[in-house]
Amino acid sequence: MTQPGDEPIRALVDGVYRTDSRRVLATLIRLLGDFDLAEEALHDAFVAALETWAVAGVPASPRAWLVSTGRFKAIDSLRRRARFDRSVAELAEHLASVTGEPAADIEDEVADDQLRLIFTCCHPALPPDAQTALTLREVCGLTTEEIARAFLTAPPTVAQRIVRAKAKIKEARIPYQLPSLAELPARLDRVLHVLYLVFNEGYSASAGATVTRADLSAEAIRLGRLLVDLLPDPEAVGLLALMLLHESRRAARTSTTGEIVLLAEQNRSVWNRQQIAEGAALVERALATRRFGAYTLQAAIAAVHAQSPSAAGTDWDEIVGLYDILLRADPSPVVALNRASAVAMRDGPVAGLALIDAILADGRLDDYHLAHSARAELCRRLGRLDEARVAYRRALTLVKQEPERRFLEARLRETGPP
Repeated sequence: MTQPGDEPIRALVDGVYRTDSRRVLATLIRLLGDFDLAEEALHDAFVAALETWAVAGVPASPRAWLVSTGRFKAIDSLRRRARFDRSVAELAEHLASVTGEPAADIEDEVADDQLRLIFTCCHPALPPDAQTALTLREVCGLTTEEIARAFLTAPPTVAQRIVRAKAKIKEARIPYQLPSLAELPARLDRVLHVLYLVFNEGYSASAGATVTRADLSAEAIRLGRLLVDLLPDPEAVGLLALMLLHESRRAARTSTTGEIVLLAEQNRSVWNRQQIAEGAALVERALATRRFGAYTLQAAIAAVHAQSPSAAGTDWDEIVGLYDILLRADPSPVVALNRASAVAMRDGPVAGLALIDAILADGRLDDYHLAHSARAELCRRLGRLDEARVAYRRALTLVKQEPERRFLEARLRETGPP
């Protein structure tokens, strides 16, 4: 045992919760075979840690201690309920009869357990929206409200999806295991989509006081590496590349006071060159297969940005060309909006604004604040300040993140009085 020193034990346990709770939960789900029982056991284990570690010190392997404690807490809880339900008594005795794993084995199993959990949450027997919601909740620990914002839907709807997904897993006895090699390719697309959503929430938080959530981005990258090791599919490689290339710019994306810094104004000397090199190499690896898709194309665009000396020195013609290919592979209005911004850099704001106006006229991005802020920026560059003010105000009615709100308010003030 090692003593926690002068650091308050609650802060120490909170730190372990932030870094390890989802890993511990994944292993508890495997051991207990029930989402709700595992979540209750996780809570009980951390409560016990607050009480025990303050007296006995922090164990050499906190994760293993938490898994073991959570398992025994669950068994105790089931035994207390057993007098009302014989089936619960049988379950408790079954769990108690299974030999607990040694600490070293638990540590080795944690990574695999999270990957097992991802594929369980993304099982084809579950509806796609439930797969994503359950993974974001159970694997990554997002709250129901955070998931709802990502889905642009109501929190009660997301909560119902999660409850029904857990019930389906239990009723259908969906196995908590990795799919066979024959099944993996068909199951991969949904897993990649979920990892993409998790990374995006970490790289550009949908709401809150900060621009990013480094814990979520790091978790998505870690799981992406595990997935590539398990199944080096070109799109898994491309997604990992995309995440690394975006993550390389994290340190430059905000000022020392937490304000947003646009790509063109970022200090590129603080970009993480190691992540850029790794990401660029992965892009080349994925492109070489000629079996790539949208994630690899996005990564190729990110690689051009990451390897450019400045915004002015960026090969915008190449970026527009890559967006043309991406738009054919993934014909979404958001991709079209990003392409329009690239066209504005290549051909000027008039050309970009015409494209954005056409996209907004379609109506699908009317509630997307970045579409209105992009239009406002181009109107500002063209000196059409009245239009810029209208677009900035529309973006402000939609934005949820505080740094983005401050950025838009500052831009609005710069356009002067109406």
